[in-house]
Amino acid sequence: MIKQQVTGITRIINATGYSCAGLKAAWQNEAAFRQESILCIVATTLALWLDVSSLERIMLIGSVVLVVIVELLNSAIEAVVDRIGYERHELSGRAKDIGSAAVLVSLLMSAIVWGIIVLPKFC
Repeated sequence: MIKQQVTGITRIINATGYSCAGLKAAWQNEAAFRQESILCIVATTLALWLDVSSLERIMLIGSVVLVVIVELLNSAIEAVVDRIGYERHELSGRAKDIGSAAVLVSLLMSAIVWGIIVLPKFC
């Protein structure tokens, strides 16, 4: 029997539910996601308060939101690797290390954006 695909608004509602479940799972199971989400909220509040241009504000907020996005992807990679097995394997370790490196690069980029935009305002 062929399964009928869900389309239209039902598909959007289902996808939204899956996304909310993913955010909930990340919040409950990933300390780094919780920390970076709180950082994102604080940084976004600060970016809205600072006297910067609209483009600078978008860059400040976008850079910290990107960190949260990359952390979600890293957590997904780690979950899949752990699902496959906990025994040590070179490719599993490489996948986790590369995901972690992606988070580090996004954090460094965010720090650079904030440094370039915010530091001159206070110096």
